[in-house]
Amino acid sequence: MAVTTHKPELTTITLWVMTLTTGLVVANLYYNQPLLNDMASTFHVSNGKVGQVSMLTQIGYAVGMLFVVPMADMVKRKRLMLIDFAFVVAALLLTALAPNVHVLILSGFLLGATSIIPQLLVPMAAHLAKPEERGKKIGFIMSGLLIGILLSRTLSGFVGAHLGWRAMFYIAAGIMLVMWAFIYFLLPEVEPEYKGTYSSLMKTLVDLVKNEPKLRLASLRGALCFACFSAFWTTLVFMLKQNFNEGSDVAGAFGLAGAFGAIAAGLMGRLSDKMDAYKLSTITLSLVLISFIMFLFSGHSIAGLVAGVIIMDMGVQATHISNQAIIFSLDASARNRINTIYMVSYFVGGALGTFLATRVWDTYQWTGVCTIGITLSAIAIVIHLLTRKTMQRAV
Repeated sequence: MAVTTHKPELTTITLWVMTLTTGLVVANLYYNQPLLNDMASTFHVSNGKVGQVSMLTQIGYAVGMLFVVPMADMVKRKRLMLIDFAFVVAALLLTALAPNVHVLILSGFLLGATSIIPQLLVPMAAHLAKPEERGKKIGFIMSGLLIGILLSRTLSGFVGAHLGWRAMFYIAAGIMLVMWAFIYFLLPEVEPEYKGTYSSLMKTLVDLVKNEPKLRLASLRGALCFACFSAFWTTLVFMLKQNFNEGSDVAGAFGLAGAFGAIAAGLMGRLSDKMDAYKLSTITLSLVLISFIMFLFSGHSIAGLVAGVIIMDMGVQATHISNQAIIFSLDASARNRINTIYMVSYFVGGALGTFLATRVWDTYQWTGVCTIGITLSAIAIVIHLLTRKTMQRAV
């Protein structure tokens, strides 16, 4: 049962706090990617083995979203975030102190499972925003999220090269303590609307999947796109070492190129309020496919890789924004659960991309990774084209 409650306004300060928090918390998921070679050297393990750290981080994120994020529909959201921050800090410290690769893999899972605060903030922004500005506000926050994802690699690559990979996670723990204070003092509280039990809340996830075809389609497209994204970023550090003899700092610097894709987030948020979602997604999915074709021929060209990164990140992020504009227009009282279904699918796709890329790397190297990206993005386009009528009814 839903109850009517007073809804605080989405002020400029609130929007900026949400955006900054989203970017800095989501960064925790990606610090490890440019550092995988350094971690492998520390523990004397293969690239395939250390790749499990990145994969389990994404799986952990999916698990946290599945079991924690839906609670935001039935408990106070700000309180839930403040409690979760304590677990984020603990997971970061465990990563920094990891004595062996097995603990590192476990801490990666725990870090993913706890760093779900962005998925509490995005539905909260959709809830507080005016309907005619929802896409624009989501796009603004998603710009922060993408910048956090991409610049996290730049920061961790630099810190890893100069201070060692463990230092990055100590620094991240300090950043999380600062963000706890931001949330405590500057974020308004949002009262829950769902009054049932946790078990009944979780059962409604199944009903939403069954009853919302637009949600199913958006989730599948998002999963395939993020699988491509993760396949590239997880193995980029291996390719740079093999083809250019460059380390974590250069791998991280590619995040600066990808950050240009953040510009697309705000633009696509505005376009999603005005433009047909099907046509917009056709363009954005095509960008992902084009980028991997470019990567296939750019294994020894830094310029080609940079151009491909910009195009790929624009395509992935813009598709994500389009998907979110669709799913947040469905059931207002179930936005956290709808977002849970979508984002769990999204990061399961990311874990799949990481798994496939690290598995093919030892045998097929960069060509294998690019083939995975081309195949998965092509499948996403085919699914999109075959479901045209359903997607057009989404707006």
